[in-house]
Amino acid sequence: MFAPYLFPFKNQHLWLVAEKCIFWEEEGALILSDTHIGKTAHFKANGIAVPEAIFKDDLRRLWQVISVFNPKKILIVGDLLHKKNNQEVTHFLKWKNETTKVPFHLIKGNHDILSEEWYNDAGIILHQHQLLLPPFLFIHNPNETENDEEKDVYTISGHIHPGIRLKITGKQQIKLPCFYFGKHQAILPAFSNFTGLAMLKPTKKDKVFAIANQNIIEIK
Repeated sequence: MFAPYLFPFKNQHLWLVAEKCIFWEEEGALILSDTHIGKTAHFKANGIAVPEAIFKDDLRRLWQVISVFNPKKILIVGDLLHKKNNQEVTHFLKWKNETTKVPFHLIKGNHDILSEEWYNDAGIILHQHQLLLPPFLFIHNPNETENDEEKDVYTISGHIHPGIRLKITGKQQIKLPCFYFGKHQAILPAFSNFTGLAMLKPTKKDKVFAIANQNIIEIK
C-alpha cells in the first residue's frame, strides 16, 4: 500500500487511500462503499467465468488497510453484498470473525436485500437509510436524503462507481476510478475491483482525486 493522501476537509482530516477507501482520522473510521461481496460467485453460478482471485484480492486489500489504520469502526456506504448469500459471503463472514473485532456499520444499499435478522446474526450494524456523524451524512445513493433536517452536513455516498477520463497523449484517454467532492456531497469509488465506472463531468469548483498505479492524483 502506497502512502495515503491527506485531504483536509470540513475541518476534518480525510486520508484518501489508493485501495479505494478513506480513513477519517477524527472519528477513527475506515469508509468504503460498494464491496459487492458475492458478485463473482453469483456470475460463476450463472455460467460466466470470473476469476475467484478478484474476490480474494478485495479481502486482501481490506485487511491491509485495516492493519495500517487500526480503525475504531468500518463504515460501508451501501452494497456490502451483491444480493444473495452464497459461498463467497460465507467465506467473508468467516474471514471477518477470525481476523478483526472492529465493528462493521452498513448503510443499506440497493443490493443489500437480505433480512435484518441475517445482518444481526452476522454481527453487522445495519442502518436502513442513512447514518449521521457530523459534519457528514452517509447515504448510499447520491442526492437521496431521508429529510431536509441535515442541511448543515455534507453527504458522503457511493452507488454509481465514479470514474474520470484523463488524456494521455493525442487522442488517447484512460478511465480511472476516483473520489469526487462536490459542493454538497462526495461520491466514493467502488471498493470492489469487479465493477464498472460511471464517468463524471466535474466542474472547476469540484475536487476530484483519481486513482492510478496505486497513487492518488488530484485533478486540477
